[in-house]
Amino acid sequence: MLKIAVVTGASSGLGRAYARQLDRMTSLDEMWLIARRAERLQELAGELECKCRVLPMDLKRRESVEALEAMLAEERPEVAVLISAAGFGKFGRAQDLTAQETEDMITLNCRAAVDVTRVCLPWLERGSRVLEVASCAAFQPLPGMNLYAATKAFLLRYTQALRWELRERGVKVTAICPFWIKTEFMAVARDTANPDAVAHTPFAMRPEAVAAWSLTMNGLNRGLVTCGPIPLAMELGSKVLPAWVPMALWDKLRKL
Repeated sequence: MLKIAVVTGASSGLGRAYARQLDRMTSLDEMWLIARRAERLQELAGELECKCRVLPMDLKRRESVEALEAMLAEERPEVAVLISAAGFGKFGRAQDLTAQETEDMITLNCRAAVDVTRVCLPWLERGSRVLEVASCAAFQPLPGMNLYAATKAFLLRYTQALRWELRERGVKVTAICPFWIKTEFMAVARDTANPDAVAHTPFAMRPEAVAAWSLTMNGLNRGLVTCGPIPLAMELGSKVLPAWVPMALWDKLRKL
């Protein structure tokens, strides 16, 4: 049986870093790389030793997910690894975002992540690994990047319940909740009507470090990985503090 890894958001940033890490897994027969930018995917595939299938897809479009579902049904592979890293954010208050930005963020960060996971579920075997890239923004409401944080809260809860549902099948499911990452995320997030809603993004992590650490923790069957002390503090704080406390603190820090 063909043993594959499916990586969404593979054209840049964290998805690209995951693909490079997975390239070291000699047990994989193929890596299916999914993103909108075909040239970026081709470039990445040329760097990797593992055989790659380049799948230029816009996951905001349902027909893209349907095409992936059809390919899986035809190939009938074992999805040994699923990494759902496609997503984006926008800085600004709810009133600053356009209708298109609002719809696209919800569609890609929530619906597409769930849809890709859904079509891969029949092809997971005991020992398969699922990593859903959420964010430490999921731990509390965040004025100034309200919608992004809300989409990641959705994905965190979905992943936590998915882990419970798949535990008897022996599938390792992990929600990844890092801090800022040094990727194209920042430029995309600031391309909005209110780019200064978040003034600075300090202590950003390298995508390679996040990918390596989260894959290690997923291998140990950890359900949630924060990838650093700041997001860990945010996770712990969200368990003991009323929501208005981190919101008020964040509302001051984001303007500094």
